[in-house]
Amino acid sequence: MRLSRRLPWSSPENPLARLQTQQRATGVPLLDLTVANPTTVGLVYPADDLAAALAPAGLTHYRPAALGLFVARAAVAADHARRGVSASPDCVAITASSSESYSLLFKMLCDPGDVVLVPQPSYPLFDHLAALDGLQPRPYRLFFDGQWHIDSSSLDPAGARVLVVVNPNNPTGSFISAADLQALGDLARRHDLSLIVDEVFADYPGVVGLDAVRTVAACPPPGVVTFVLGGLSKGSGLPQLKLGWLTAFGPDKPVRHALGALELVSDAYLSAATPVQLGLPRLLELGAGIRSQIAARVARNRAALATRILPSAPCTLLPAEGGWSAIVRVPQTLSDEDWACRLLVDDGVLVQPGYFFDLSLGATLVVSLLTDPATFDEGCARLVARIVAMS
Repeated sequence: MRLSRRLPWSSPENPLARLQTQQRATGVPLLDLTVANPTTVGLVYPADDLAAALAPAGLTHYRPAALGLFVARAAVAADHARRGVSASPDCVAITASSSESYSLLFKMLCDPGDVVLVPQPSYPLFDHLAALDGLQPRPYRLFFDGQWHIDSSSLDPAGARVLVVVNPNNPTGSFISAADLQALGDLARRHDLSLIVDEVFADYPGVVGLDAVRTVAACPPPGVVTFVLGGLSKGSGLPQLKLGWLTAFGPDKPVRHALGALELVSDAYLSAATPVQLGLPRLLELGAGIRSQIAARVARNRAALATRILPSAPCTLLPAEGGWSAIVRVPQTLSDEDWACRLLVDDGVLVQPGYFFDLSLGATLVVSLLTDPATFDEGCARLVARIVAMS
C-alpha cells in the first residue's frame, strides 16, 4: 500500500526510545521525569463536578456551529477578561485541540508548499503539523545569553505566510520580550504574514522579566492579524475533555475576512463535542482549582531542583519565566542523548535529551516540573549524583 510522502512513516526508533522499551520490559520501575499529562501525577480532580458540568442537553441534542456554540465562545472571551484582555465572542473559534487550531489556520492561511516560520528550540510537533498540511517549516532561532531572545538574523520570510510564536516557549519557559514582539510585528507587516501565538502555558508564570509580554492578546502588533491559541488541556489541566480555542485580534476588516474563511474551513470538521462546549463556562471555573494545583507543583519542583544543584555542581539549571519544563545544562563529556541513555540504564531515570527540542546549548537535559514530588525528588537526586560522579 502506498502512503503519502507527508511524513517519514518508517522512521527508526531513537536509541533512548529503544532503551526505554527494553527497561520497561524488565519490570523494574522507572522514575519518569518526562510526564506531561496532568491527570497522572496525583492532582485532585473534582470528578463529580466535572461530570455535572457536561450539559445533559448536549448528550441528546446535536447543535452544529462551525466556529463553536456561542456559549463556549463567550466563555473563552470571559476567560480572556480574567487576564485583562478584551475579546469579542465573535472573534473566537472553538476547536478540539491546539493541534487542530494550528491545522485549521494552516489550511486557511497557506497553500501547499508555503513556508511556516517556527521557533527553535521549541516543541517538536510543528514539523509534523506543517508537513501534514503540505507546508514547509522553517525555523528561526532563539539564543540564550542569560535570557532568551529571538535572533532576528535567522528570520527568513521568503515564501512564508505564517509566523508562529510560543509564549511562553516550551521547553525554554521564556516569554517573548516587548522588543522582540515589536520586531516580529514589523516583519509581519512588511511581508504580509499572519501571527499564530500559542499561549497554552501562559497561566504558569514564574519569575518574569520586566520586558516580558505575559500575553500577546493584550498587545497584539498593530496592523497584523494575530491568532492567539489556548485550551483546556494546559490552562485547566483537562486534556481528556479535548477542547481548544483560537481568538483573532487585529484590524477589523481583515479579522472579519479571516473569520469568515475560518468558518468555511471549520464547517468541514465540526469536531468539538457539544457537551463540552455547553459545559465550558463551568469547566473553566473548575479548571481554576486544577490550575492552582499545577502552578503550586511546578513552583515547588523548580525550587527543589534549584536547591539540589549547588553552585559547585558541574551542571546548571537554566532560568525560566514560565511553563512546565526545566532545562539542565550538563558537561559535554557526553552528548545529551548519551547522558539520557546513561541515566536510564544505570539510574532508572527517564529524562529528555535537549536535541528532542532542537536545543543547541551543548549538552542539555529537559525534565518535567509536573512530576509528582516523590518521583521528582528521587529522580533529580539520582540525576545530579550521576553528573557529579562522572565529572
